[in-house]
Amino acid sequence: MPRMDHDQPRSSPLAGLWAFVVGGLLLAALLVFLDPVSTQRDCPNYGGNGNASAFPNPVWDLYFPLVLFAWIVLIAAEQGFPSTWAGRGGLEIAARAAIALILSTVGSCCLFLTLGTLCH
Repeated sequence: MPRMDHDQPRSSPLAGLWAFVVGGLLLAALLVFLDPVSTQRDCPNYGGNGNASAFPNPVWDLYFPLVLFAWIVLIAAEQGFPSTWAGRGGLEIAARAAIALILSTVGSCCLFLTLGTLCH
């Protein structure tokens, strides 16, 4: 059984996952704000040829992947903070970091591939 040191504050259950949770919520809010098309019938080029954007402003075809990439980088950076390690063993730290990075990477790729290729 691990020894509890009562002089140290307990670490938050979300330590090391704040960027994942808060960033995910901000991404969801951004998607609600941008209101991209969700079906091919809603695309501006439906029934025609060429490329169109799923977003009302086509510049978000560039910005959105950059925002997703920044989210993943922030999650990876957060895993190096000492507050992430407080009161946890090495295996737990590695497992939480791996899960956060894998989920954010897979989620970002799936989201980007869905929105980025919908109207192309």
